[in-house]
Amino acid sequence: MLRSQPLKKSKKVLFFFPAFSSQEATAPLAILAVATPLLRAGYEVKIIDSTITPNFQERVLAELGTSLCLAVSLVTGPMIRETAQIAKAAKALYPDKPVILGGWHPSLLPDQTLACPDVDVVVKGQGEDALLEIVQHIEAGESMKGIAGVGYKENGRLVFNPSRALKPIRELPPKAYHLADFDAYERICGRRWAMYTSSLACPFNCAYCTNDGLYGRKWNALEADQVVEEVSDLVSRYRLRLLWVVDDNFLVDRDRAVNIAEGLIRTGVQFEWSIQASTNLVTRLTVEELKLLRRAGLTQVAQGADSGSKKILHLMNKDFQKLETIYDAAEKLSQAGIRPSFNMIFGFPGETEVERRESIQLIMNICRRYPAAEFWTNIFTPYPGAPIMERAFELGIQVPKTFEGWASFFPRYTVLPWLKGAQHERVQRMREYLRVAFNRVPIGVQKKHVVNRIVHRAISLPARWRLDHNVYSTPVELWLKDKANKLFPASKPKVDAQLLSNEVVTC
Repeated sequence: MLRSQPLKKSKKVLFFFPAFSSQEATAPLAILAVATPLLRAGYEVKIIDSTITPNFQERVLAELGTSLCLAVSLVTGPMIRETAQIAKAAKALYPDKPVILGGWHPSLLPDQTLACPDVDVVVKGQGEDALLEIVQHIEAGESMKGIAGVGYKENGRLVFNPSRALKPIRELPPKAYHLADFDAYERICGRRWAMYTSSLACPFNCAYCTNDGLYGRKWNALEADQVVEEVSDLVSRYRLRLLWVVDDNFLVDRDRAVNIAEGLIRTGVQFEWSIQASTNLVTRLTVEELKLLRRAGLTQVAQGADSGSKKILHLMNKDFQKLETIYDAAEKLSQAGIRPSFNMIFGFPGETEVERRESIQLIMNICRRYPAAEFWTNIFTPYPGAPIMERAFELGIQVPKTFEGWASFFPRYTVLPWLKGAQHERVQRMREYLRVAFNRVPIGVQKKHVVNRIVHRAISLPARWRLDHNVYSTPVELWLKDKANKLFPASKPKVDAQLLSNEVVTC
């Protein structure tokens, strides 16, 4: 007589990654980071990214039936909308399957996130060790009690364990890049690329930045040799054309940056890469050192210019950055053949029309002097965890009171108490003219129709005239652009990156 075998308990952990921008789609770095300890412990990992997965909700629910739990990594903004949608559907169908949220938003607002009825567990801070322990407790049917850095629900109460100490990045396991479907991402955005982290945190404390809320400004980094080894293997193994190094401030250690460049040149691996760094650290490097980085493949340095006003830079806690360093950075990078990219924030508390004009003048000056330069522009958004949020009530900022409320809290749509109505509309129109005044170099490859290219070139000069003279009424150029886009549309991504990301302007 044959005995029936006991049912094998699931070892599968299901991850969902909500869409942010399909035009710039690539593998979700945070999920690849926390996946490695799970794989090493014998668990199966399944990732469903809504950007590359048709009928993603149905797929999530189908996979969840044979999974231990559902885990989501997200940042503040529109990713919350799909997260809330998936979590609600998951709990309705499988009320006993835990829904776990991690990433920047749950780390900065753990109480509010956990208060969502469809969320069972939140991870605050680094998740590599915490998530493994959570999954092990779920498999064993045990409480989350005692797992550092974790919040959970117990008999309807929100319970938070002590925080987990941050690990140096060199002690963290490598990312599980082999789980990523780079072919699918390439089909979506037109370019084969990935993100990579070589250091964590930033020593500066800009008033709008959330970094201090998570890392406490304690910069730590991988050694140059390890970066060279990992990067060259990653690029070669997955045939990547571009690597976006997402360090908050790559150039904190000047010698390390130079050693990485020298190491990459020795490997002979050919690829482009981009970094983020503050202008004051960019200008510490000589043109010859920057040319070395360029020979190693560095093509772009993204920097926070943020304002053309000394007054606003002071209010932003950016006394370490002088206006002159923005020009100096553009000069040195241009000489080295590297594209200087700058972020510009409009609407920061204390900004008036005078300061906005100073910012526009800075943009126009740099764009005319350095044709390779580009600017991103956005309207100030007071994100949770940023120092400025301590003044939210005083500033009249209506902070969302629920997890779901943050879904629409995003720069493109933010109307501030001091920037609304006609004034807000004027700033948005000004930003539109900045976008048409110069060319753009997005990560995603989305070819414009030939008619759109002709229209864009035709209206770029009058757009520059308007910006120079501060005239934005009767915007016929924008009407022509919109008309051309409707009549001759480019192929649209599933998620419109124009709506979800900062706007880039290239001179």
